[in-house]
Amino acid sequence: MKIYIALFLYLLITSAQAEERHHGFIEQSVKGKPQVWDITISEWRTPEIFWKSFAKSNKANFWGQADTYPNYNDTNEFDTVIIQLKEGDCLMQFFHSRWRRANDVQRWDDVFNDYSGCPFVFD
Repeated sequence: MKIYIALFLYLLITSAQAEERHHGFIEQSVKGKPQVWDITISEWRTPEIFWKSFAKSNKANFWGQADTYPNYNDTNEFDTVIIQLKEGDCLMQFFHSRWRRANDVQRWDDVFNDYSGCPFVFD
């Protein structure tokens, strides 16, 4: 009976942990650096690699990394660009006629909005 209880508790705990790992979930690694769960490959990635992977697999144009936004007349819905600021980088996505943080469109972990240059993109 003790084995069944132990097995039940183990399954309950691992099931709860698996639910926390949704696409774009951020946690601190053992080394103290953030890592993002990428469900498309079932692996942890750095936020920068996660952003680049999303931008390249997105069905819209990826404008690369730049310190200025692409020309407004050349952009389309869901285009992406990694904006480079002195505080760090932030993945931006063109949505409803303006550039927004990709996290505000995709709804990944809220931690993204405080990561690297993302808190400063609208300053």
